Amino acid sequence: MALVPYLSESDLDEVDRPLLASPYNLYRALAHSPGALRHFAMFGQWVQRASAVDPRLRELAILQVGYLTATPYQWSHHIQLGRAAGVSDNDIDDLIAATAGKEHGLGALDTQILRAAREITTDARMSEETWHHLLGHLGRARLVELTLIMCHVTAVSRILNTLRIDVEPEYQSFLEEFPLAEPSSGKPQSDRPSPGPIRRGEPP
Repeated sequence: MALVPYLSESDLDEVDRPLLASPYNLYRALAHSPGALRHFAMFGQWVQRASAVDPRLRELAILQVGYLTATPYQWSHHIQLGRAAGVSDNDIDDLIAATAGKEHGLGALDTQILRAAREITTDARMSEETWHHLLGHLGRARLVELTLIMCHVTAVSRILNTLRIDVEPEYQSFLEEFPLAEPSSGKPQSDRPSPGPIRRGEPP
């Protein structure tokens, strides 16, 4: 249960009501400070609409943060956004396997993107080795943007988990399809045993 009530457009001054045109629970919670929500939403819109980072790579990085921090809201929302950006179900299975240190089918660039996201999330910085590897693939401008995105979504995961933001019903199925592991335990939150790198469409 969230630590703050979810607001609706009718709770806000008329000038602030457009902030809840997309009535996500996260926005409805942050609407207690309309000014903060306005600036928060602007950066999110830039990430989704204006960043030069390849959308699939961006979503893989965000999903890695959501999985590593066991943030149901972030994980479920970005499974949907990731699929729209070209992230396959096999990619998600491979991300889960890579996080557990298991074999996976992701390519070299994908693997380095996930490593960068894990380093920023757990070590508070990307290693120089990972930075220089990605620099050769992305160039300086895109790598700076990717760093901003990964640091931003790491902060967002802490906001979501601190405020206990509830996952909307329409996103619950993603959590059933791809259960999260408890933080640092590697144990799925469902009773299902942790899978290896199973390919979608193949028997388990």
